[in-house]
Amino acid sequence: MRFGKKWKFSPRYMGPYQILRHIGNVAYELDLPNDLALVNPIFHVSFLKKCVGDPTFIIPLVSVGIKDRLSYDEVLVEILDRQVRKLRDKEVASVKVR
Repeated sequence: MRFGKKWKFSPRYMGPYQILRHIGNVAYELDLPNDLALVNPIFHVSFLKKCVGDPTFIIPLVSVGIKDRLSYDEVLVEILDRQVRKLRDKEVASVKVR
């Protein structure tokens, strides 16, 4: 069991967590949340991944508009291309639409 989850749905990376102190040459103590209290907070440097925060990648939630029904209306602008492909015993029509 890895961090409270098991099998293929267990997370590969968790965090980011703040480094509390440097222990020895290759170990760090992390500030883990209370739900990970059973996990030892000291990790080898090979288990850590560098996290560089960039405030330009943060998307404000106000600008993202999501409708309540979580759908959108498809509107046909024009038909760009048509083609019919022949298989062994049937024909399949393909249409490219904008």
